[in-house]
Amino acid sequence: MTQTSRESTTVAIVGGGVSGLTAATLLRRSGVDCVVLERQSRAYVEQRQRAGVVEYRGVRMFSDWGLDQLLGSFPADNTLEIRVDGETRLLGRDDYSRDATGQAVPQQVLVRNLVAAFLADGGDLRFEAADVALQDLGGERPVLTYHDPDGASREIECAFVAGCDGDHGVSNASVPDGALTEYAFDYGISWLTILADAPPPAHALMAAGRHGYAAQYSRGPRASRFYLQCDPGDRTDDWPADRIWAQLRLRLDRPDLPAGTITETEIFPLRALVREPMSYGRLFLLGDAAHVISPMGAKGMNLALYDAEVFAVAVRDFSRDGDDAGLRGYSDTCLARTWKYQEWSYWFSEMLHDMSGEGVDPFRARMAEARFERVLASPTATRYWAEMMTGLG
Repeated sequence: MTQTSRESTTVAIVGGGVSGLTAATLLRRSGVDCVVLERQSRAYVEQRQRAGVVEYRGVRMFSDWGLDQLLGSFPADNTLEIRVDGETRLLGRDDYSRDATGQAVPQQVLVRNLVAAFLADGGDLRFEAADVALQDLGGERPVLTYHDPDGASREIECAFVAGCDGDHGVSNASVPDGALTEYAFDYGISWLTILADAPPPAHALMAAGRHGYAAQYSRGPRASRFYLQCDPGDRTDDWPADRIWAQLRLRLDRPDLPAGTITETEIFPLRALVREPMSYGRLFLLGDAAHVISPMGAKGMNLALYDAEVFAVAVRDFSRDGDDAGLRGYSDTCLARTWKYQEWSYWFSEMLHDMSGEGVDPFRARMAEARFERVLASPTATRYWAEMMTGLG
């Protein structure tokens, strides 16, 4: 019989995405030992495509920890171009927005940099960890079990568990029924996302109007990420390349948009989810394990970064000084920002989609237009938009 290998650490982190790797990196910087377990291979996590902007608050966080180099050197212009039936309007040109710019960092690039930095610092990161299970989360020393790539059984005893393995991961599934309350919302909207070899726009571009919602964002000097609102029942097979390019040119009002090679397509519904509290016993939920947010405004990755820092500082203070205030307040602190971002993303999503497509309720469309005009005309409303966009609100 093969004997289980047993070991211990202060923090066991389940999930090697942005939240898990950021928490691990900050814990290492704080002198707290940790182990990261990731179900996928290193090659997989370093290439999966996700959001691409770190807000100014997140940039400042990396700078405060001496990790500026992980973000690369591509400032994110806060200027947002919104075209409503072909008419261009600009947001983010105020002094506040210009002074608090973020960084354009595709998620796979940030993950790749975090992996390299963590390993270079002597961090313990284990890929292809299978069958992870969490036990005794309500006790003083939780235990994680898993199988390594060779199939050997491993066991880790720890003081804290960071659940960073997403909405459908083992972490939130390990919490007893009734211990968490889930708040879920379905926008009733689906997007077709397209990654293509196409020159990016000068600024982030969103379009609304009678033809439906669309958007284009830079993913490097020669690549773009596009979004097309589509029917909830659509499949990617319903969107051949010629249909995609025709609809992008129409909705974005870019008849000269060149058709490049499409390298990735996916359809996903816009939805929101918040789990309260964001902790149970010695388990703390970070990132998508705790909350899912509409991609409008690019807040998903930024919430994960915020959770990671709050958690790392709380564990540091407890380990170094015996101060458990941060651990006790972790959930309330993170949820305050989570709900603010959920409200802003909901407002933003509703405004642009209520102006878009055939069959939109005329009253809702006029309401959305009024909201949009207020943001453009009112310095106070513009400042609110800028504060939320930069993460300083």
